[in-house]
Amino acid sequence: MNTLDLTEHPHRRFNALNGEWLLVSPHRSKRPWQGQQEDIAKEERPQYDPKCYLCPGNVRANGEFNPSYTQTFVFENDFGALQANVPEGSFTKGNLLRAEAERGICRVICFSPRHDLTLTDMEASEIRRVVDVWQQQYQELGALNYINYVQIFENKGAVMGSSNPHPHGQIWAQSTIPVEPAKESVQQLSYFQEHGRSLLADYLELELKEKQRIVVETEAFVALVPFWAVWPFETIIISKRHFGDILQMSEVEKTDFAIIIKELSTVYDKLFGVSFPYSAGLHQRPTDGQAHPEWHFHMHFYPPLLRSATVKKFMVGYEMLGDPQRDITPEWAAERLRSLRG
Repeated sequence: MNTLDLTEHPHRRFNALNGEWLLVSPHRSKRPWQGQQEDIAKEERPQYDPKCYLCPGNVRANGEFNPSYTQTFVFENDFGALQANVPEGSFTKGNLLRAEAERGICRVICFSPRHDLTLTDMEASEIRRVVDVWQQQYQELGALNYINYVQIFENKGAVMGSSNPHPHGQIWAQSTIPVEPAKESVQQLSYFQEHGRSLLADYLELELKEKQRIVVETEAFVALVPFWAVWPFETIIISKRHFGDILQMSEVEKTDFAIIIKELSTVYDKLFGVSFPYSAGLHQRPTDGQAHPEWHFHMHFYPPLLRSATVKKFMVGYEMLGDPQRDITPEWAAERLRSLRG
């Protein structure tokens, strides 16, 4: 019998970080594409838009005016998905219908006063200020006694649901630990209890030896296409040093983190020739008062695009009913991203 070839044969890959499996079908990437085609050009935007509710000095949707901010600006989301004043309570009916109140706080972070800049366009020193704000917000919100997880993320581009083109991110801080970081908590704790080491530290050691899936490496961080990638050109930034949250970053690490975010997002834009859409976010230690020595800081990037700026890929069919399935292998995606550096 022939030997399994991960570049040619269908196979399943195990995601050690969330404990789930996905189907990889590399042979399908050779099929012709006759689906939807679109003409997408890089959007040109002014430095200031008088109609934008995130630009400095402009009125927001709730009637309040933004200050004339010159760097990063944070405010409470005018239409937040979570609210701090939700009354406690629950609903049950029989053994099957259950609901519980969920308190939280949603904030918006304007990365820059300029309407025309994305993280890719900003200088690393400007992104470093964003990292400082992420740190401040994690500390402030995580200190509240009813906040047990602080999710910092960015939806870039209209295709990812961003309601405003002004460069911004969000923070959703809430009482419960969301599903995805909760799954990662289970896997990291199990590994830490069995081996006494960080799961991601050991995984990163393997990746640094193989060097097949690494895209960008700096002094303190590595950006790579994970072995278990679900999304085409999905990447993860992992800290080389094992620490649990952004508060434990040194000054050098914060600067390095800003550099690798800029380098990775620049490669993404080169890949598709447009301002590359994605959902990205930090995963870090919960703020529930527990030590969580198993947690290892990292950042996910999930792009929706498949082969080009005209071919989008969403979860459909088998992926909604069976398992996540992917045609592009992580190794091929990493090589393609690496080739665009410099």
